[in-house]
Amino acid sequence: MQAILDPRQAQYEYLLHAQEQLVDARRYLAWQGDLVLPELGRRVVEIGCGIGNFIELLLDREAIFGVDREPDYLDRLRSRFPHHPNLHTFALEAVSEEFRALARFQPDSCVALNVLEHIENDQQALANMASILSPAGVIVLIVPAFPALYGPVDRNLGHYRRYTRASLTRVAEAAGLRLRKASYFNSVGFFGWWFHARVTRLEVHPHSQIAIFDRWIVPWLSRLERHAAPPFGQSLLAVLEKSAVGQAVSVGQASSLRRVSNPPR
Repeated sequence: MQAILDPRQAQYEYLLHAQEQLVDARRYLAWQGDLVLPELGRRVVEIGCGIGNFIELLLDREAIFGVDREPDYLDRLRSRFPHHPNLHTFALEAVSEEFRALARFQPDSCVALNVLEHIENDQQALANMASILSPAGVIVLIVPAFPALYGPVDRNLGHYRRYTRASLTRVAEAAGLRLRKASYFNSVGFFGWWFHARVTRLEVHPHSQIAIFDRWIVPWLSRLERHAAPPFGQSLLAVLEKSAVGQAVSVGQASSLRRVSNPPR
């Protein structure tokens, strides 16, 4: 009799596999870095950091706070970067009250790359991110774009939604944030994702396709879109900041913080 895999465990394994596939996609990760790193400060919270694919690009910062709901991912992350005293990890949900206790570390920016779509209450997650930042702090997001592209891979990854510039603006404003910058990118990926979502109905993207895209497409596409931003793309980059009526920073809530590594003093 075939064993039935727990849905949570199945999603855990699927997400882990997706992260492991990206480890070798060095050009794509560098492209993300080119888009995101200039927007971040020196004390960065990464929500949904996973096994650390993007944190590798943040190791020169004053302090990095990696947050993920899966302790096993954080174990993998720490084993990859064992000699970085500026790296601190926390097993937390972005929508939890405990997350707000991170305010005591005075982060100046939050980053969530392909994470917000995994959170059912995305408004609460954004409000919590805003609550730990100073009034000048920023939240940098990459989210999957265009609901029309939603397909089996999105479902297997646990995506609740894909976004447009308008839909992300609405949820940001509801969380007391203002959209400072928003731009689509990866126009080639738009067509590839649509094809697999609507035609092939693939359940997982083959590693060979990811490798081809990383080696042959990313170098010229990233240069092209740097000079001419496309009106559509597989993904949406957004930079959010607190509005005048945004939430104040929460303080004094650190007593219930569940720590996975020693926090900075």
